[in-house]
Amino acid sequence: MKKNVLITGGTGFVGRHLTDLLVANGFSVSILSRSKRANTENIFYYIWDVEKQFIEEEAIQKADYVIHLAGANIGEKRWTNKRKTEILSSRELSAQLIYNSLVKYNKNLEAFVSASAVGIYGAMNGRAICNEEMQPANDFLGLTCQKWEAAANQFEKLGIRTVKIRTGLVLGKEDGFLKKLVPIFKLRLGSALGSGKQYMPWIHIDDLCRIYLEALKNPLMTGAYNAAITDDTTNELFSKRLAKLYGYTVWLPNVPSFLIKIALGEMAKLALTGRRVSSEKITKLGFRFQFQKLEEALKDCFSGE
Repeated sequence: MKKNVLITGGTGFVGRHLTDLLVANGFSVSILSRSKRANTENIFYYIWDVEKQFIEEEAIQKADYVIHLAGANIGEKRWTNKRKTEILSSRELSAQLIYNSLVKYNKNLEAFVSASAVGIYGAMNGRAICNEEMQPANDFLGLTCQKWEAAANQFEKLGIRTVKIRTGLVLGKEDGFLKKLVPIFKLRLGSALGSGKQYMPWIHIDDLCRIYLEALKNPLMTGAYNAAITDDTTNELFSKRLAKLYGYTVWLPNVPSFLIKIALGEMAKLALTGRRVSSEKITKLGFRFQFQKLEEALKDCFSGE
């Protein structure tokens, strides 16, 4: 029997790539969805409703692992009070549903792996390198990630090995962080944001999915791990590299910070602040990033265009 991985948020950008990798590595995958879909040989779909705290029992009973990716997109809409509540509750309530279901059916897992984000270190600038031992920040980004991880930590009470993947900006061919930038840069209108000096910890989608696979297979993985390249990529450098792929040099001045704040409100922090992070903890386990240089990662994302 193939080991089964139950994924929340499995139909999203990361979830789709991760499903393909898991199937290629001999797993079967169960994906939770709000509507029924047709199963395939190795991919099964089950209904869940987070608000009603409902999940099909079979999804829980057949799971050997759970990967928890579900959560409202933090950069999709302005951070109104209502939206902030949605961002927080979507992460907490979905994890709680999985937890309650495991308890209800007296089901154990080999591992529970949860998404998190480098935003746990807060909306900060500066050259300090953030590692997993640092105290979380008390701003909205930091608090969101703290609650996200706290929802994951409760699985440890059930004796389940628990891993939290603190993800940077995900680079991929058809989605992720680049999706909003590509149309602008294609028109040769790309430029840096604000000072341009804010750091941008990034990771290629393939490497991120390989980290999740490692989290399932490696019994030594437990606790939090940064999933981002340790380098000095700033917003200005990122903009220059992206423009170069389209055959031009950035010619427009940086977009002023005040305009970004007007357009995005408090969410402007996502664009105007950044942080450097250390990936030493994951590499000490023997994990090796396939894409360690930004230019190589971007070229791969745009290969075939």
